[in-house]
Amino acid sequence: MSTARCEPLSVADLPWPVELRTHPRARRLRLSLDEPRGVLRLTIPRRVSRRAALDWARGQADWVTAQLATLEPPEPLAPGASIPFDGQTLLLAWDPAAPRSPQLANGELRCGGPNERFSARILAWLRDQARTQLTAETKAIAVAAAIADGPVSVGDAATRWGSCSAAGAIRYNWRLILAPPAVRRFVVAHELAHRAHLNHGTEFKALEARLYGDGVSEARSALRRIGPRLKRVGRGH
Repeated sequence: MSTARCEPLSVADLPWPVELRTHPRARRLRLSLDEPRGVLRLTIPRRVSRRAALDWARGQADWVTAQLATLEPPEPLAPGASIPFDGQTLLLAWDPAAPRSPQLANGELRCGGPNERFSARILAWLRDQARTQLTAETKAIAVAAAIADGPVSVGDAATRWGSCSAAGAIRYNWRLILAPPAVRRFVVAHELAHRAHLNHGTEFKALEARLYGDGVSEARSALRRIGPRLKRVGRGH
C-alpha cells in the first residue's frame, strides 16, 4: 500500500503541480500524468529523499511537455457541445426562454436560465440521472441474484469507476451515465460482486461473470477504450 499522498506542489520547470507518493515496494522513481486532476504523480522509493525526487522530476520537463502535447482537449458542458449519454449522443442547447431545469427530447438536452449557470445545471442533471439509474440497476441485479442490498451514491473519483466498502456501500463515478448501458452494467456487476468478495480472486470473477452474463472481457475492454473521453467531459471552461 502507498503511504498517504501530500498536497500537490508547484515545481519550477514543470507545467502541472506534482503530487508525491512514497511507496515501500517501488524500485525506482516514476512520473505519470493524472489527466482528470491535472497533476503529475511522482512515485518515490522509500529510501529516496523528497529533494532528490523533485530534482529528478525537474529533469523530466521535456518528457512532460511531450506527453501533454498528445492529450485530447477537455470537453466542457457548453451550449452547442455534443456529449455521450447512455449509448447515445446529446446536443447541449441553451434557450433563455426554456425552463432552468434541463429537458431531454429528441437527442437534445435544453436548458434555460442565465447562460453563466448553464454548465452547472447540466452537470447537476447528469449526476442526478447517474444516481437514479445506477441505484435502479444495482438494486435490480442484486435482487435477481439474492445479494444483500446496500446504499448507492455517486462521485467523481479520478481513477475509479466504482468502489465497494466492507459494509457493502457502493459509490460509482457519475460519468458512467455517459457510457453505453452494457458498459455501465459491467461496473455494476463488478461492484456487486465485491459485496461478497472484497478481492479479485477466482470466486469474485465467477460471481462477476454470473451477475453480468456473457461478454465481461468485451465490456471491460470497451470501458478502457472510451474511459479517457468520458473523463474529459465536463472538464475545462
